[in-house]
Amino acid sequence: MKKALLLWSALVLQSFGLSAQSIDLVNPILTGFYPDPSIVKVGPDYYLVNSTFAYFPGIPVMHSRDLKNWQQVGNVISRPSQMNFLGDRMTRGLFAPAIAYHKGTYYVTCTLIDHKGNFVVTAKNPAGPWSDPTFLPEVRGIDPSLYFEGDKAYVIYNSDPPDNKPLYDGHRSIKIIELNPGTLQTVGEASIVVNGG
Repeated sequence: MKKALLLWSALVLQSFGLSAQSIDLVNPILTGFYPDPSIVKVGPDYYLVNSTFAYFPGIPVMHSRDLKNWQQVGNVISRPSQMNFLGDRMTRGLFAPAIAYHKGTYYVTCTLIDHKGNFVVTAKNPAGPWSDPTFLPEVRGIDPSLYFEGDKAYVIYNSDPPDNKPLYDGHRSIKIIELNPGTLQTVGEASIVVNGG
């Protein structure tokens, strides 16, 4: 079991372009108030975003070259015109952002709890400026992430049970829906990937 875990760890590090002996990391790699982290690697650079709830500016963008030393380069939500949290409890607001990169554009998907739901923003530079949010009313759930396959994009998210008929307390599903990366509009109907959990 220990040998399999070491092999798996080496493969994960290798996929990020690191060797198992190249760096000594602590856990968590970024300490402090950085809940729900999401990381994308673009060339030699790593970018990390995290939940900020009702704090403004929202969703800091952190940069690193080694997964050990981090520097904040911007915020995804940096203008009051993008989003307003006035009157929200501090534990509400922005939940579980996810960052992705495809063909020169950075994408962040996130859930704005208690308001318009899920949205996507884009930028050519991870430091910003980031676009105004495009809300995705067809993405009914939380924790959206983008997956690219060729020129197609898909939003994967945590959703309600089929037909809103839970089979047990806590029954959820994971759904997927296509997203046009140019217009940031969903395409077609959502499909269930995992039923249960």
